[in-house]
Amino acid sequence: MIGSNPDQFECPRCGAHDRERHLFMYLEETGLLANLAGKSVLHFAPEKRLGQHISAATPARYVPCDLYPGSPDVQRVDMLDMPFDEGTFDLVIANHVLEHVDDDLKALSEIRRVLKPGGHAILQTPYSAKLHHTWQDPGIDTDAARSQAYGQADHVRLFGRDIFVRFTSTGLVSCVRQHDEVLPGVDAIKLGVNPKEPLFLFRRPD
Repeated sequence: MIGSNPDQFECPRCGAHDRERHLFMYLEETGLLANLAGKSVLHFAPEKRLGQHISAATPARYVPCDLYPGSPDVQRVDMLDMPFDEGTFDLVIANHVLEHVDDDLKALSEIRRVLKPGGHAILQTPYSAKLHHTWQDPGIDTDAARSQAYGQADHVRLFGRDIFVRFTSTGLVSCVRQHDEVLPGVDAIKLGVNPKEPLFLFRRPD
């Protein structure tokens, strides 16, 4: 599996998870974070510390959201049926979310819909480079079975190496970049991130 690293999961100083640290570094190094001033951002399952950095970048609109909000500051949004007009957001972030969503292709279509033309989506998702095809079976319907099949009890599929074709099949354009391309020279062990996890960056065509 290429995804989160449980051995280097939480920072002992600030509590940030490895996938949160990694995404922050990607946002910073690509200039996406610095370019958020005056933009509109939709952030699914918003990570607390990452959300603080996004807010500090002074976007014109920042919508942290979740299907089951744990805070009054987080808006309830179903990724399969978003209450936003077409072309609303410059950036959509879903960091390790799509593996929990029942219909990932519908969710991807909704993400494309709410993006402005030329807008970007960051869709970090664990996957197996060994599997040729994404695996999902409705008969795998218990926590124990999902844990055994997909690696976690609340995952509903295991993405395979076809993940990039699958994501672009909904009309998104791949801008995926590898860790070493974006963060050359970064000590992944020291910073506790997985260098095999690329930046899942996609764009709605102009």
